Amino acid sequence: MEEEVTGLVTVEKVNGKSTATRCFSKYPLKLILPNKVGSSHADVVWIYTLSYGGGIVSGDRIVCRINVGDGCTVALTTQASTKVYKSVGSKCSEQVLEARIGRDALLAVIPDPVTCFSTARYSQKQVFRLFPDSNLVIVDWVTSGRYESGEKWEFELYKSTNHILLAEDQPLFLDAVLLEQGSSTTIAERMQEYNVIAMIIILGPKLKHVQNQIQDEVKKVMSGHFHHPISTGGRYTRSESQQGHKPPVIASCSSFGPQAIGVVVRVAAMTTESVYMFLRQHISALEPFLGASPYCQYGR
Repeated sequence: MEEEVTGLVTVEKVNGKSTATRCFSKYPLKLILPNKVGSSHADVVWIYTLSYGGGIVSGDRIVCRINVGDGCTVALTTQASTKVYKSVGSKCSEQVLEARIGRDALLAVIPDPVTCFSTARYSQKQVFRLFPDSNLVIVDWVTSGRYESGEKWEFELYKSTNHILLAEDQPLFLDAVLLEQGSSTTIAERMQEYNVIAMIIILGPKLKHVQNQIQDEVKKVMSGHFHHPISTGGRYTRSESQQGHKPPVIASCSSFGPQAIGVVVRVAAMTTESVYMFLRQHISALEPFLGASPYCQYGR
């Protein structure tokens, strides 16, 4: 039996332009497709996802499907952070995104972070099916909660799974993040001073220059915090200027897939604003494709 869908968007070329030919959503999901976001010269469809009531209620299950036709460009984003409210009993809130990306097409999934309230239980799964010449950007990130109000990693469960599959469901990238309160240590004890974790994936031939740029910039930024002396046997150690001080942002970067077709960046940060700044700086090269620089609305 096919799973009930709460949101569906199909984007195809119509008269040479990326056009939403089908759009459907129902409670608790609402989809908004504005006519214009950023430059009118960009051939892109922007999709905003919203939840009724301003967040995801305990027990909600949202299933959204996006079909990006050959040669089309789509940006999928949010208007604010995805709030996950307190759980009722052992109920878990769930979100599922299934996306198909055509040949020479681009999908950019660039939401604001997930913010889980105290005791919340949340699980999300994102599955992307694409071709070797498809292009994909994923930003997947979570905060410690309402940490400015004193809630810091107090949710019960957070799980995020990302699967990227080539034609015929051949695995290209499989990843899962699980944060769960333990009997011996809490999430807060394990995360220490850090309040945000993020993963950024950049994949596809159109975005090779963006991949090269972010790899170079991450290496340059982190070399200021760590150095690689011969005496450590190949392990990085904190530089003398950083001894006793944890860097506000830690990032790592690595390639994956055949011919290093994709790059994954992992980030841990002390503040949400520092991750917004990181994203603005390192994926601004997407502006020509999307007609606007991602996260530019949060610039100061």
